[in-house]
Amino acid sequence: MQKVTEVKEAGMLQMAVIPEAFLSKLAEGLEEVKNLLSEKTEEELNSKWIESGEARKMLGISQKTWQTYRDKRIIPFSQFGRKIYVKRADLEAFLEGNRIAK
Repeated sequence: MQKVTEVKEAGMLQMAVIPEAFLSKLAEGLEEVKNLLSEKTEEELNSKWIESGEARKMLGISQKTWQTYRDKRIIPFSQFGRKIYVKRADLEAFLEGNRIAK
């Protein structure tokens, strides 16, 4: 069985007949590419470094509490000069580890 696909090109409607098996494989391939791109985007987001102020806002904590967390090494961080950075994945892990389930 064959399916008919429509393609608009330069204002003219053109028709192409392709085997249904080819169309199915093409759809599966596109879905796989979509999933890979989604995973890659999530990995990039989690490996992103965040400045100290933004991290405090994400956690909803004060400057003093943030200082305590760093002093006690509760959340891993890196410091360059006076700038402090944390990985988004580390913040997510901290939040998940301290989640209270009902």
